[in-house]
Amino acid sequence: MAKNKFHTGAGPSQRQLRVAELIRRTLSEVLARGDVHDPELNRMSITVGEVRTSPDLKVATAFVLPLGGQHADEALALLRRNKGELRRAVGKAVALKFAPELRFVLDETFDRMDETRRLLGQDDVQRDLHDDDDDD
Repeated sequence: MAKNKFHTGAGPSQRQLRVAELIRRTLSEVLARGDVHDPELNRMSITVGEVRTSPDLKVATAFVLPLGGQHADEALALLRRNKGELRRAVGKAVALKFAPELRFVLDETFDRMDETRRLLGQDDVQRDLHDDDDDD
């Protein structure tokens, strides 16, 4: 039986995951070292939490958050302004035929985690959780 050479699963392929992680590391290193020729961007400490690539690897979406979550709009604007230089850095570091187009969006993972903790800490939720334990 011939192997299907195209990924048909619901989630990203192993190649997408590998490339996305390489891009995430590269962006993190470039931003941490201040390799971008933009003093405003180099003054900011930006975390690259995750990168997701399109199936054809032509678009990479980086989920970013400035340190402390402050000045997020400014950070996004600076990253978008310097995306050409960042794309060249990624292209050099990641062995792909074409450097992917970079898109930057705010990483809201931490906000969602805080909201989940807040919801789980509510008295009525705690009561429901403990009532379920008593039913066993």
